[in-house]
Amino acid sequence: MKHPQFFPALTTIFLVCTLISGAQTESPHPIVLRATRLLDVESGRILKPGEVLVQGERIEEVGTKVAHPAGAEIIDLGDSTLLPGLIDAHVHLFLHPGAEDLQTVEESVPQRTILAVLAARADLMAGFTAERDMGTEGAGSADTAVRNAIDQGLIPGPRLRISGNAVDILGGHEDANHFNPAQHVLSNATYANNPAELVTVIREQFKEGADFIKIYETGPDVVRDGRFSTIYQYTEAELKAAVDEAARSGKRVAVHATGEPGTLYAAQAGVVSIDHANQLGDETMRLMREKQIFAVPTFTIFEYFSEHSDSPEQRAHDRQMLDLHGIEFHKQLAAGVPMAVGSDVGPFPHGTQAREFELMVKYGMTPLAALQADLLNGAKLLGWQGQIGELKPGYFADVIAVPGDPSQDITVLGKTSFVMKGGVVYRK
Repeated sequence: MKHPQFFPALTTIFLVCTLISGAQTESPHPIVLRATRLLDVESGRILKPGEVLVQGERIEEVGTKVAHPAGAEIIDLGDSTLLPGLIDAHVHLFLHPGAEDLQTVEESVPQRTILAVLAARADLMAGFTAERDMGTEGAGSADTAVRNAIDQGLIPGPRLRISGNAVDILGGHEDANHFNPAQHVLSNATYANNPAELVTVIREQFKEGADFIKIYETGPDVVRDGRFSTIYQYTEAELKAAVDEAARSGKRVAVHATGEPGTLYAAQAGVVSIDHANQLGDETMRLMREKQIFAVPTFTIFEYFSEHSDSPEQRAHDRQMLDLHGIEFHKQLAAGVPMAVGSDVGPFPHGTQAREFELMVKYGMTPLAALQADLLNGAKLLGWQGQIGELKPGYFADVIAVPGDPSQDITVLGKTSFVMKGGVVYRK
């Protein structure tokens, strides 16, 4: 769908006011959530029935029967399963379906920020209570404002870890390489061409509010005679300089890296995640297992492109890319590569990314393993382990309900009927 070029002032005010009204206040009374089932993510056990006692923004008690304090609100969710709020470790709040290169040129940063607010709400309502925004694609540090507004309760949205603008080399993967050079179209990422420039850019990103750094390490990707190949952008030494600078501030680096040798350089440098990970060599997989570096496969974006390509030739190429990705994923699982769940939502509609779970199961994981990759590993990847990803006393009360049993039928994650984040009910 083509978005309008300008939002009239009254429309903007109406949208913002509507969203603010959706951000309900925390209940002053205890809440007891009750359902037919509750998933213990770590053990894979299903409790029948399941109850969760919520006080303020935290969980007080979990079990088949919890305390019902005087004055507690009882929310009976019937024949459904309670589980922790979902985590999407790779999103783009500042993108929407359509030509990515054109929307970043044609749409102003204020307009894109309004759309990002709408995207954050859509993701939350779909049950994603925590996300990692992997670059604003040319909107600079606008995601800082979105994250802060969510944290302050001004607008509804997931807990966010943000990277601001991603980092790229001149002429790299996200540079404006397909336009008339005389037009001087801006890159969708921030240039850094050597270690000194990487350090400068990283310091600027942190100054502007980034929680982590996102670097484009490979691209473009090609498939010839059934073989995948891609160009690396930074050497291992350059990536190590970035990792060390981020670590100085207690933060981490994630990379867009689809294949060798860029994926190996990233693993050697010690990044926190390799996103997309279409192709990983044996040494890369060994290092990822040893260092607990997460692969984030993002199958959904590959499937979407394979179904929405502009030409039959491009569609065939994208389909081949997806099929090869599935084959490599089997190898990665067998090699013990740690997995997290990220969809790359943005180029496809926000709020629909539960499809990622279905594809991870299709290509080799069990439903429970996919849930554990999302909730246990996702919490670690976002730096919120011990806070989110499980229904346990002391954790944030990020709770959703779905019909059926997601540990047996992963498709029910796309049918979320109840959403609570931090003790606030957003969907019931």
